[in-house]
Amino acid sequence: MADMRQPRIEKVTVNIGVGEGGERLRKAEQVLEELTKQKPVLTISKTINKEWGIRKGMPIGVKTTLRGERAEDFLKRALGTRNNKIADWSFDEQGHVAFGIPDHTEFQEMKYDPNIGVLGMDICITMERPGYRIKKRRIQSKRIPRRHRLTAKDTMQFLQEKFNVEVV
Repeated sequence: MADMRQPRIEKVTVNIGVGEGGERLRKAEQVLEELTKQKPVLTISKTINKEWGIRKGMPIGVKTTLRGERAEDFLKRALGTRNNKIADWSFDEQGHVAFGIPDHTEFQEMKYDPNIGVLGMDICITMERPGYRIKKRRIQSKRIPRRHRLTAKDTMQFLQEKFNVEVV
């Protein structure tokens, strides 16, 4: 039986925010699908920003959620673009991690295409321990006890052991 205190990756969310619809959004969708080998979904604007010309309900980016082995494979490649280093301020109190990659061509399999240009992306790693399902279930949902919650320190240790990540 697996250790109930052992942290694990629940999901990895990859987001490319374009800020506009049209051709750039289609190119971002194409890049994200090529990187993750999974069809991305559109992210829709929830607010109005007149300075950027954004209306409510307008598509402004693409994202995809990776789980399981596919998430770990992508994470190894993404951390490789950053030389396996993550800043300590990238971790939050719940043990989740978020970092950005400024240029999609930093991935080995991606080549620069002048038609696409340069697209950056945000990567968010959601961490949990076994048993976190009790907080999400519909019937008899309960809170996670403080002793079972993850901390930033737990996640740092997990990433150092599993992915050889250096926290800077």
